[in-house]
This record gives sequence, C-alpha cells and structure tokens, in this order.
Amino acid sequence: MTNGQVSDLMYEVFVMAIQLAGPPLLLSMLIGILISIIQAATQIHEQTLTFVPKLLVIGVVLVFTGSGMLANLQDFTIRIFQIIQAG
Repeated sequence: MTNGQVSDLMYEVFVMAIQLAGPPLLLSMLIGILISIIQAATQIHEQTLTFVPKLLVIGVVLVFTGSGMLANLQDFTIRIFQIIQAG
C-alpha cells in the first residue's frame, strides 16, 4: 500500500466513526441540554433525571439505526480484508 492509499483509508475510518457514533451522541447531547434547562428552571438536581432519558434515547436510536450501522461496518470490514488480500 502506498502512503496515499493509507491516508485515504484513514480518512474513511474517520468518516465511518463519525457516521456510526454521531447520531446517538448528538441526540444524547441534545436530551442532556434539554434536561439541564428543565432542571435549572425547576431547581431539581437529580442525577437519574439526566441519565435515564439519555439511555432511553440512545436505545431507541440504536434500535432504529443499528442494522444500518452494522451493515456499513460489515461492508467496510470486507473492503479492508479485500485490500489486505490483494496487497
């Protein structure tokens, strides 16, 4: 493999990581901010009020997008093995 190919592969790995981790992390962050605003307004500072909704949202996101994430990861892994086998 040339340096250009390795660089392209590392870029693909970075993009894949963002695609796989982005939606759950983004929604978790948005839910956390929303719950923090509610907690600041109501003066209730209970840790479970932030943890449980985030956990539920991440679970729902993974239920609906998990199969697509797995398919993307499998395709990428197969491509990596094909590159290794060809080189």
